[in-house]
Amino acid sequence: MTRPRVALLNAAHDSTHTTRNFRRELDAELVEFHAVSEELPEDTDYDGVVVSGSRASVYYDEAWIDPLVDYVADVHDAGVPLLGVCFGHQVIAAALGGDVATMGEYEIGYREVEVTTDDPLFDGVGDSFTVFTTHSDTVAELPPGAQLLAENDYGVHAFRVGDSVGVQFHPEYDTETAERVTRRKSELSDERIDEVLTGIDEENYAASCEAKQLFENFTRDVTGPQAAD
Repeated sequence: MTRPRVALLNAAHDSTHTTRNFRRELDAELVEFHAVSEELPEDTDYDGVVVSGSRASVYYDEAWIDPLVDYVADVHDAGVPLLGVCFGHQVIAAALGGDVATMGEYEIGYREVEVTTDDPLFDGVGDSFTVFTTHSDTVAELPPGAQLLAENDYGVHAFRVGDSVGVQFHPEYDTETAERVTRRKSELSDERIDEVLTGIDEENYAASCEAKQLFENFTRDVTGPQAAD
């Protein structure tokens, strides 16, 4: 059996850390596109598609965002398995008719998330698990027909519509990325940043590794002509 061929739509403005993290976690032949530079696949002929996080908001008036949202809608309509992480999760929600809005605050740092519904994406993950979060937008309204998969007191943390799934948290992060992202949050107080940095330790990172199982679950469930060879 060959590794599935997966398109990684990298929506990070500085793509280096995102590339490293997803290439480490996804057991797939990754074909990468830098979405911020308006690079998108010409078709949906992949075994799966993954949309990364970004410091942008899906409602920003930037030239690259609407084409990305439209492409994600095409991927869903084609029945290609789709995984969105943080911004990618919000892109899927917007593409499929949901609503994304600002929270007016940040959720950042290692936090607990509760599974609300049994789903193959969370096979092998406990009913409550630790993840690194960093976002000030949220899926305020799920797309029609969506099933809520996980949440916490900040709102929706995972949902599914058919073969499309989104997670608000960052299971791909290592401690280097978590620290880098936290330090650049100039809109947060020094005290808040120091508090989050203190929590980025080996114990919390080890706990968060449980959620990395979802990458294996996603690639396991990817099907298609190339994945089935």
